[in-house]
Order: sequence, then C-alpha cells, then structure tokens
Amino acid sequence: MNNRLRFAQTFSMIRYELSFVTLTANRYRIAIMKITIYQKPTCTACRQTSAILKEAGVDFETVNYYVEPIPKKKLKELLAKMNMPARGLLRTKEPIYKELKLAESKISEDELIDLMVKHPDLIQRPIVEKGNKAILARPAERIREIL
Repeated sequence: MNNRLRFAQTFSMIRYELSFVTLTANRYRIAIMKITIYQKPTCTACRQTSAILKEAGVDFETVNYYVEPIPKKKLKELLAKMNMPARGLLRTKEPIYKELKLAESKISEDELIDLMVKHPDLIQRPIVEKGNKAILARPAERIREIL
C-alpha cells in the first residue's frame, strides 16, 4: 500500500474518531445543562411555562420556592444570570410589598434580597435557569429564549 493511501485511511479514521468524541462531548454538555424552574405551582405563568417545556419534550426540574426557599446566595446568582437588579424581580402588587413600604424605601440591594428570601411572595415567577443563563419567564413564551 502506498503512503498516500495509508495517510488517507489514517486521516479518515482520525476524523471519524474526532467526530465521535465531539458528539459524545456535545451530549455530555447537554446533559449537564439542566433546566430548573423556580415557581409556585398554583401560578398560571408557572403552569404555562411547564406546559411549553413538556410539549417541547424538554426535561426539567421544578423548585417550589414556597416549600424550598431560595437561599440568599442562589437568589444573588439567579439575579446575576438574569442581569437584573433585585428591585426588577419584585412583585409590586403583593400586600407584603405595600406593607413593607418598599416603593418608598431606599434599602440596599443586599437588604432587598434578604427580604425576598424571608418573604417569597415578593419574588416574580417563574424564574427559569439553564447553565449560566436565567430568565424571568413572563410571559411564559419567553422560555423559548433559553431553549
């Protein structure tokens, strides 16, 4: 067998093996990029978001943050992934918002996050996280941005 033919066969085999490794790596990357929805199960937007993901055949996890509160560190991480200040995630029509007079308040970002952890009714929902990105899925169709 001449050298050119041997080289071509070897090159072809290496290309095949590299494409297999790439496919395997892509599968692995997809597997670790899980989707998590932070929600209240009775919320209409949360149910709509879940329905869109189910229809698309996407696996996801849900966290009812009324049962499993979002820790302060995680809430800060989610806000950073959304590129959103804490005030942008507030539910301004909730009684607790008015009770705490947050509209007039000049409290710090950190204090605001503490209040959100303590009073989950203050947090807009659903928050959808995938890898290094998170969105507030309001309206529910925004979920397509993260798929």
